[in-house]
Amino acid sequence: MATTIPKPLSTCCLQASLWEGTPTGTETTLDGVPNPTYVAYPPNTNTTNTTTTTTDTPTAILYIHDLLGWDVIDFDAALAGRYDEIDIPGIMARQARAVREPEVLAYARALRGRYERVGAVGYCYGGWAALRLAAGEFKGEFGGRGLVDCVSVGHPSLVVEGDFEGVRVPVQLLAPEVDEMFTPELKLFAFLTLQKRGVPFDYQHFPGVEHWCLVRGNANVEGERAAMTRGHEALVAWFKQWLQE
Repeated sequence: MATTIPKPLSTCCLQASLWEGTPTGTETTLDGVPNPTYVAYPPNTNTTNTTTTTTDTPTAILYIHDLLGWDVIDFDAALAGRYDEIDIPGIMARQARAVREPEVLAYARALRGRYERVGAVGYCYGGWAALRLAAGEFKGEFGGRGLVDCVSVGHPSLVVEGDFEGVRVPVQLLAPEVDEMFTPELKLFAFLTLQKRGVPFDYQHFPGVEHWCLVRGNANVEGERAAMTRGHEALVAWFKQWLQE
């Protein structure tokens, strides 16, 4: 029987390091989506119209960020390890699945209405959301295409067994070995359950690294740097396999 209460968030979801690089996207709005949207395009793409279908970019990827994304918490406190200054219970209430799921669905529907192919990737807090978009209950939408064509999930938080039982599109799991949120029991359940779903899945095990490493790892730490590189390459390969023509 599926579990209905997710494991509470822990401080492992708050650990982070800064990366080098300059964002290239812009903040805009999408029809039917209640929140501002950060949009980034590949090089040499026509970006003059973000509210209608564009033939130059027939594929879209919805990135559902982790707990530290887009001003959710005090980032300086997280970087300094001052976790006692961060109100995790308050975050859990404000960012509860029941609060954010309608918004996540709205994003996916907005993209599906504009793009031929749509993938979703979610890390930590975003993991449960990406799995929800893969659920069979949405397969009848958009002429049977569903909300997404494939998903990738990295060290998910707040997941329940039913999230894996509902998957009906190809799914990739990126799983660090040491993870308070994606426990060995949940990993085993996911691995066994996805084999029964009749959909392709890719399980990537990252030995010796912890929960946050794939998106908040320290590039100066050899093991974490290698995990970030491998995780990035695995994600790109997965989307190329399922989203390209």
